[in-house]
Amino acid sequence: MAYWLMKSEPDAYSIDDMQKDGRDMWDGIRNYQARNMMRDDMKIGDEIFFYHSNCKDPGVVGITKVASEPYPDPTQFDKKAKYFDAKSPQDNPRWTLVDVEFVRKFSRNILLSEIKAQKSLDDMILTRRGNRLSIMPVSKKHWNKILSLE
Repeated sequence: MAYWLMKSEPDAYSIDDMQKDGRDMWDGIRNYQARNMMRDDMKIGDEIFFYHSNCKDPGVVGITKVASEPYPDPTQFDKKAKYFDAKSPQDNPRWTLVDVEFVRKFSRNILLSEIKAQKSLDDMILTRRGNRLSIMPVSKKHWNKILSLE
């Protein structure tokens, strides 16, 4: 099993939305590195930290898991969708996604500032300067440390 962190802006899609929906497609990824991780590396059952980003208190707020094999992101073909991509051909889609399933909401938000204060998390991708990826791998060591902060 692998571990991941996936960012979402809470005003666009929050952990509460995920809990209500139970399962949803993780659409709208338009970064090739993030797309490649979903397409090539994620496996059904991998666990994911749900992270609220671009908000007053960014941090890890819960856990979801990969619930499907990768498949083409349907929003790339929908002219009315926010993530429409006119350059993505139907016969060779540019963008893929996976479905994610709600596991649990944390009892509290584990703030980014708190994560950055942990020496044992210094080498985590999330804590690196300039990192803006919305999807990133998490080592088992870092996964367990963040869980211990809850």
